[in-house]
Parts: sequence; structure tokens; C-alpha cells
Amino acid sequence: MSKKLPPRYNAVAMPLVLSVLMSCLVSAVSTAASTGFSAGLFALWMKAWGISWLVAFPSLLLVLPLVRVIVGAIVQAPQARR
Repeated sequence: MSKKLPPRYNAVAMPLVLSVLMSCLVSAVSTAASTGFSAGLFALWMKAWGISWLVAFPSLLLVLPLVRVIVGAIVQAPQARR
């Protein structure tokens, strides 16, 4: 049986996972597009990913609450089931 984090960690776990995945994908595409598929691509990508993640994670911690408010204003809340 695997242990899960308590719900109070959701505010940090969500931006952590999101920032890792998004910065990985965006830095890979950006690095490959700017340098081409060369022998040193992986090392360049890892450096770019590290820098990108250092920006992405704190940015998400700050911006995600605002995003939730904006999305809540434009998306109808689900109705309770009967």
C-alpha cells in the first residue's frame, strides 16, 4: 500500500509537478529548435531545463491562485448530482 501526501500539500504538489513537466517539454522544444539535433543537445537541454524550472516553479506558486480565480469566473461550476 502506497502512502499519499495529505491534502494540505496540494498547493505545492500541483505546481511542482506542473512546473517539472511543462519546463521539461518547453525547454526541450526550444533547445532543439535553436540548436538543432546535435551531439550536445541533451547537455544543453538539461541546462536549459534546470534554469527554466527555477523560474517556472516559483512563478506557478505565485500565479496559480490568480489562474484559479480567472478560470472560476469563466467556467461554470459543476452541478451537484441527485
